[in-house]
Amino acid sequence: MHVLTVLDHPDPASFSASVAQQFINGARAAGHSVELADLHAEGFDPRWSMADIEGEGDAIPSADVAKEQQRIARADAICLVFPLFWWGMPSMTKGWVDRVWSWGWAYDQLDDPDQSLQRPRSGVLLIPAGARSDEMDDAGYRSALETAWIKGTFGYFGFSPRRLELLCGSTGSSKRRKALLEKSYQIGLDLAPPQWSEGAG
Repeated sequence: MHVLTVLDHPDPASFSASVAQQFINGARAAGHSVELADLHAEGFDPRWSMADIEGEGDAIPSADVAKEQQRIARADAICLVFPLFWWGMPSMTKGWVDRVWSWGWAYDQLDDPDQSLQRPRSGVLLIPAGARSDEMDDAGYRSALETAWIKGTFGYFGFSPRRLELLCGSTGSSKRRKALLEKSYQIGLDLAPPQWSEGAG
């Protein structure tokens, strides 16, 4: 498979960057080809604009959106890596999702999150989070994110199978952080192939 990893963190020395690299290392060790989209390093503009609306459907998208869509077209699997930010996506990831996975290219309906204009791709979200896993579960945050992202957003984009992995305790001890990096490597190594279902793509 060809695996695209999308990284959102302004600091190249961040824990998120290390997670992305370990996932890539695992995918490469499994024999997959790999590609990294480092949104901050590449200067992606996350601002949704009138030009994006005019580029929906059959219209020609802006050059930066077209570049990202071409990356996606090459990919059989996509991994998004970003820190949990106010219980959601940081603005760069949100803008990348809003602008790149556009109406008429990624989807054209809203009644079934398992239908997409895109072919199925294996999808993984690796999300470093400072909170402990029990805190996330007890407060209902994990369930809320699963509903919003796994049952919702990334189904419209053809992610099948799709997996949310909260890397809880990412600001903890060096032992904990090492274990999370090893887990990221293993997820890349064991990455599942896309699953085709009736009506997909």
